[in-house]
Amino acid sequence: MVAKKTRGRQNIEMKKIENEDDRMMKFSKRRSGIYKKASELVTLTGAEIGIVLFSLSGKPFTFGHPSLEAVANRFLGSNQQHPNDNTHPLVEVHCWVRINELNQQHNELLRQLDKEKAQEKILTQPRKGKETQPPKRETLVDELNHQELLQIDAAVDDLHKTFLAKLKEKIVAASSYMAHPMYFRH
Repeated sequence: MVAKKTRGRQNIEMKKIENEDDRMMKFSKRRSGIYKKASELVTLTGAEIGIVLFSLSGKPFTFGHPSLEAVANRFLGSNQQHPNDNTHPLVEVHCWVRINELNQQHNELLRQLDKEKAQEKILTQPRKGKETQPPKRETLVDELNHQELLQIDAAVDDLHKTFLAKLKEKIVAASSYMAHPMYFRH
């Protein structure tokens, strides 16, 4: 049997977080998590959902499907439609379908974002035993045979000669420009 490498998902003790910055960070993460779960519930079941949260500073955050107002009206027993709401039922159904599609796209983007964050975390973690050493750059030079190395050496020599010729051209052009009588003003 293979031993586990990680401790897995751990239960967090439910108590108030004392550090205010940590508490605000946790609120933001949990709020987005609640919205994500609510959106998934809407997509999977077609439920109508309304969520109202107040941050530590008293700022309200809301999530509602089809809207927070519609859910609140339904909860309070007011099934009256707004006076400006005279949309045709087919248009409403089309809007409903579109909202569900957008919720699914949103959820998929959140899943992709989670995967990217996990990948970033893996890539930014220092490798054990390599923290103090600069990363070793491995090349394919070791795999080249003698003939291939000679060809590369010749190509580098040609590149060096071309570089020197271009540099000489630039120096000559600059010196002739500097020697021009209009360059010197008395």
